[in-house]
Amino acid sequence: MHEPVSGPDPVLRLAALFHDIGKPRTRKFEEGRVSFHHHEVVGARMTRKRMKEFRFSNELVDDVSRLVELHLRFHGYGTGEWTDSAVRRYVRDAGPLLVRLHKLTRADCTTRNRRRAAALQRSYEQLESRIAEITAQEELDSLRPDLDGQAIMRILDIPAGPQVGHAYRFLMELRLDRGPMDPQAATDALVAWWADQPKV
Repeated sequence: MHEPVSGPDPVLRLAALFHDIGKPRTRKFEEGRVSFHHHEVVGARMTRKRMKEFRFSNELVDDVSRLVELHLRFHGYGTGEWTDSAVRRYVRDAGPLLVRLHKLTRADCTTRNRRRAAALQRSYEQLESRIAEITAQEELDSLRPDLDGQAIMRILDIPAGPQVGHAYRFLMELRLDRGPMDPQAATDALVAWWADQPKV
């Protein structure tokens, strides 16, 4: 995967600083408990706004706000088994920030309950192991559909344009769900999908 950053890392430090910035705006009392639903999404928007006000570079703003947005993704899967599809999406969404996301998520898994802390640690280790397994099989670093734009235009007999983009996104979702497909299987799936699309 990606090499870990050594030494001081401004992206990771800023993400750690901002990661819960959305909590005050999303705080609610529900059935005697406090919740912060979607604080990562709100926090990512707030992070972007604040960092732009401080005139950080666009690249730094993008990276930090993306980490803030993704820092709870791991918890969304609970303690259940990660499917291949979920692992692919996690890696795809993190992109080159994956190592930093690992570090941020591990640092954010804090609790005074030792049993829960150990369970979170094991769960994240399982995720990292699954990522390594699937990466070894599928080259997740360069994840793309099994057919490119030229093949889509040839198979569907359509010109370059928005429809090619729609078809490409369909194939990308299929790749994330099913893993690598041989060209004939991908072609069959594309043709079947195309037959169901409204024609203008």
